[in-house]
Amino acid sequence: MKNLHGKTAVITGAAEGIGKGIAARAAVEGMKLVLADINAAKLAATVAEFEQQGVEVIGVVTDVAKEDQVNALAEQAFAKFGKVHLLVNNAGVAVAKPAWETTQKDWDWVMGVNFYGVTNALRAFVPAMLKHGEEGHIVNTASMAGLTSQPSLASYNASKHAVVTVSEGLHHDLALRQSHIKVSVLCPGWVKTAIGHSERNREGSKSEPAAFDPVVAKVSMAVLQAVENGIPVTQVVTDVFDAILSERFYILTHPEMKQAIQVRMEDILQQRAPTLLKI
Repeated sequence: MKNLHGKTAVITGAAEGIGKGIAARAAVEGMKLVLADINAAKLAATVAEFEQQGVEVIGVVTDVAKEDQVNALAEQAFAKFGKVHLLVNNAGVAVAKPAWETTQKDWDWVMGVNFYGVTNALRAFVPAMLKHGEEGHIVNTASMAGLTSQPSLASYNASKHAVVTVSEGLHHDLALRQSHIKVSVLCPGWVKTAIGHSERNREGSKSEPAAFDPVVAKVSMAVLQAVENGIPVTQVVTDVFDAILSERFYILTHPEMKQAIQVRMEDILQQRAPTLLKI
């Protein structure tokens, strides 16, 4: 999309971090906002901020893992603004455990938010976006974990790899139909967000603590440190909107991490064991 002014953006995970940053930039571009988040208090505060700036905005408390709630989000978005042009599937969570200690509840939670949050939104929004026939764009937030594989993050890695391949297939599906909707998949490296504390938003039963594992402890500390030293959200947002305006599919926020992707691809092509990449 070349002209965003007056268009409508729907953003999940919009009350903080990358989602809120994307919403702020969309507002600057003159877009109308539909913001979704599971945290009602933070969402209300975020909506109030934008209202004070004169932005046309609504907030819808949404657990993206639940299809009925995503459908309700879509209903409110179309009822309020008529059309949706930019869909940003951004909500994300993580669990750090070895694969054999990751419980079914852990898998259901991580896949529910990270992966089904995307597929639920595609079913809820894309048909109407296709019907109105105007230019549109879909941004699905994956991760470098969708292009590489780190230890102790089996469910997170799996969910993000799934987002990448669904996004690639979605691109083909839309292109073969000569749709005006373009797709991008966001694969950031380390960004200053609260992803390391995502359990705070976990409804129902919390993660069952695993027995102390020095490998998991080391990986968890390395991840938290990497996030703390990560790039600012504003840098990611700039990359996202550059991709929207230029219709670029892959959004890689850390050029220096391309080598890690190349190593993984070479491992596959050479049929060798995966290389352990530095966090």
